Amino acid sequence: MAIMITFLLGIGNFALHKSVLESGHPMIGQMPWFVHMLGGKASLISEFVVLLAAMLLVWSGSPEITWYYSGYTCFNILAAWLIWTRRV
Repeated sequence: MAIMITFLLGIGNFALHKSVLESGHPMIGQMPWFVHMLGGKASLISEFVVLLAAMLLVWSGSPEITWYYSGYTCFNILAAWLIWTRRV
């Protein structure tokens, strides 16, 4: 069950990340070169690596990682909201 929850949170993180990249916020244009490499896909790859690591840790017997990944997702939601509403 924990691996499924982690996977679903990962889907949400990908959606948040993609929408922030497409938001047109001026801050995105100021990001380092590796964020823009391959049209933003390089940063999506790093998001995938984080998800893969979390899922492997859960699969290997550490279900509490789901709680840490949930916290990571909450911070992503907050950051995306700040960017969408132009509060940063």
